[in-house]
Amino acid sequence: MLLRRMRWMSEGDGRWELDAETPATMEGTARPVPGDPLPLGLSRGPRVTRPKQLDFFHRFMASLLVPTFSAADGGLSVHHAHLLHLTDNWSFTILEKIHVQKLVSVVKEKLANRQEEAPWTEDLKKHLHDVMSLGVGTELLITPDTTLLLELYDIKKGDRGKAIFHHKLPHQNVTVQASCPGLYVDKKGVYWDVPLSLSADLASVGSSSGLSYHLFLQQNSGEPKYFGGDETSEVPIALLPSLCVKAAVSIKKSIDAWRKKEDKLKNVQPYDVFLSDSHVSFTGIVVASGYLGDCSRRVSIRDETQRSNAFRMFNEKNKFAAFADLFASVTFTAQYGNFQRLFLDLTKASARFDVTSGSLFLCGASRLAQDFFFSRKPDIETFCDVCPDVTVSFQQQIVGPFSFRVESSVAIDPRNQDHFVRVDDSIFAIDWALKVLGSAKATAWYSPKHQEAMVELRFFET
Repeated sequence: MLLRRMRWMSEGDGRWELDAETPATMEGTARPVPGDPLPLGLSRGPRVTRPKQLDFFHRFMASLLVPTFSAADGGLSVHHAHLLHLTDNWSFTILEKIHVQKLVSVVKEKLANRQEEAPWTEDLKKHLHDVMSLGVGTELLITPDTTLLLELYDIKKGDRGKAIFHHKLPHQNVTVQASCPGLYVDKKGVYWDVPLSLSADLASVGSSSGLSYHLFLQQNSGEPKYFGGDETSEVPIALLPSLCVKAAVSIKKSIDAWRKKEDKLKNVQPYDVFLSDSHVSFTGIVVASGYLGDCSRRVSIRDETQRSNAFRMFNEKNKFAAFADLFASVTFTAQYGNFQRLFLDLTKASARFDVTSGSLFLCGASRLAQDFFFSRKPDIETFCDVCPDVTVSFQQQIVGPFSFRVESSVAIDPRNQDHFVRVDDSIFAIDWALKVLGSAKATAWYSPKHQEAMVELRFFET
């Protein structure tokens, strides 16, 4: 499930349950559709809200209009935000989105019908409803550790609303969110609207290695509706009306096989402090996750759960299900360069191997071992069970703070003799490291498969 969130190979933290960046809507985010087994992303990196990102581009990067492109949203659009600080702890935002292609169509139509008596300006006003979208938001800093965010987008066009309450505890983050509708994206890149999505989230923070935990409560109400993408896709089972609780505990360990701190330029700050050492490292994470909910179809229809030894219990009559499994991920990272010099001082490659179901992997490995011991021909389906999901990433400095990145998923399918290994769902990006902020970057990325492009701001991500 390679989502267009550009959370680039985050040293094995896991990639599930992190909001995906998307240009399909004004708020700029979508949640991945949950799947079973469902290991939670135990690390949620700091994210700046879309209005604050736009304000930063306006103020500090001389970009009054920030472009996005989405085939699901009608093509090219530009965004602008007005951020007003009403008090020291209260801000208000007005957002505007102009659909460039719709605007061009309106202008062309008017130029082709110049003989009409109606003034050009009055005719254009009639099309503003189609050409422009408006949004408003307010953020209240209740205490230094507590914030309340209210957002309303696409006013008079669909009225997408969101409320987020966030509180920082000494070692945990608490987040309560209500979305109406909630936007989700599945592994095929298809977007779905859930009429009402409520969630409460408790996650440990502050530990880059060792033990972490995550508790998540979610309720979906109403029938999911297609928003954009492949119209032939079926509604994901996980988005049907339900109430569920998910919990996860993980153990993470990082090992540096080699790290070189010498050869750095003295008194020269790197463009990104997190990319300042040449190194070769390995990161492993094992997650035990569990699911308890009121929709048994999520478990009962999955072939994988029937073939594996994962704990499962479901009752279709009472619409109750329980499921538990293991997840494992190993990330290999190699970097050369200190990202200090003007040219070619950063080359970085990463590969991540994800085992999405530990029980299915162990069952498959056991069958393959038996087939090998008894000199039997291995079953192709069994071989598929032990094949991990692979994601590769490559980054190369071009000049100064600018670097090029590409990330792709690598599919291994022994059932397809013509394409045993294929590269799928690639994303291309140009990063502009913001040196003055230590570790921050403006990223412009493009996904050819899903025909989406976006410019966004990122902090403290490698």
